[in-house]
Amino acid sequence: MNKVVLGTLVLGLLCVQPTKGQEVPLSLDQALEATFNNNKEIHLATLDEAAAEARYGQTNAVFLPQIKLTYTGMSTNNPLNAFGFKLQQQAITQEDFNPALLNEPSATQNFMTKAEWRQPILNMDMWSIRQAAQEQQHVYAFKTKRTKELVVFEVQKAYAQLQLAYQAKGVLEEAVQTVNAIYAATNNRFEKGYLQKSDVLQVQVQVKTTENKLAEAISNIQNASDYLGLLMGARAGVIYQVDSISISSVTPIENTQATISDDRADFKAMQSAISAHERMINSGKMSYLPHVNAFGEFMINDPKAFGFGSNAYLVGAELSWTLFNGTATRNRVWEQRIERDKTVAHLALQKEKAQLELNKTLRQLQDSQFAIQRQEIAVSQSTEVLRIVENRYQQGLVTTNDVLQAQSLLAQQKLLLAEAAYQYHTTAAYQLFITSTSVKQK
Repeated sequence: MNKVVLGTLVLGLLCVQPTKGQEVPLSLDQALEATFNNNKEIHLATLDEAAAEARYGQTNAVFLPQIKLTYTGMSTNNPLNAFGFKLQQQAITQEDFNPALLNEPSATQNFMTKAEWRQPILNMDMWSIRQAAQEQQHVYAFKTKRTKELVVFEVQKAYAQLQLAYQAKGVLEEAVQTVNAIYAATNNRFEKGYLQKSDVLQVQVQVKTTENKLAEAISNIQNASDYLGLLMGARAGVIYQVDSISISSVTPIENTQATISDDRADFKAMQSAISAHERMINSGKMSYLPHVNAFGEFMINDPKAFGFGSNAYLVGAELSWTLFNGTATRNRVWEQRIERDKTVAHLALQKEKAQLELNKTLRQLQDSQFAIQRQEIAVSQSTEVLRIVENRYQQGLVTTNDVLQAQSLLAQQKLLLAEAAYQYHTTAAYQLFITSTSVKQK
């Protein structure tokens, strides 16, 4: 579907104001589109990713200069500072060397404008920290990707739950019609004296029980709609009309020995985290090397506010070398190595668990297929049983309890068929989730 058309449909879906009891049509594609646009978990994940990008941007200070401008006003009668102020103002005269003035100067003012410049030249440890920040940015990008994949699975499962709720409602509505027909026939035979009052009461109990189940199924539709709306970022209270559960789309599972790909987003996130730890370990090692930085200052001093009398500059380069810092660096490197090893072990464990989960999921898919096949046969047989029992009931050859049991059995088998189809589709969606290496994007 064209993205513009689909976007318009989604916007209309979220903005429509349905009246009470009105159902809003919703396809799975529309639900996914609305989820990508409005889901709060995805929004939070993208914010975390943006924060990681901002942290990486902070490391631009590794090679960019730092420039600072300050304006300071001071007044003192301290002999040393007073003489220094005049010296900075380039205003020293012969009288200023008078011992009386040197020892007990009057209040002296200085207003200084200073521009400072710092330029990193060679800081190898900071370069490694910058690379670690970049790996962290990759970590959060993969986390966002995996969050989207998880939300897609949740939407597919919620959509299937809503389909199942509608299927149950249809089965129970049909059961209500059937049991009401049985009640009419039973009451008619009772009035003719062929049956006892207990037979009529038994059918009435069945009618009420089935109606209660139907009311519960209607409530389940509202509950499933509310959860689906939460995933889509829509308000609660809207009832969504979804497509029917498809049994014809069930396909045989041939490969039951599939393997998990290393390119899954959460695995890639952990691999990037391992790389980040490696960069931090390298940063600790590089901190033993000298640091080279350039600096410069330009100062204007004047005895009057906002005066710009004298000026001077200072430029230079600094080489600093930390020879010993109390083993802080060594222990920091040790800590990063431990964290790296923990992440490596965690990644291996997650891969093993994922493979076990995949094997279990593939077996569940096969079981769901067999269950669907069995339930289709069971529904067909139960339908025929009910038809035969109803005919015999009309002839007075079976009891009321027999026909009620046949009706209940048919409704039960239809619900079991719907549940088997639901189990298959949700399991298939879960298989895609645990084997996914990409996510559907807008």
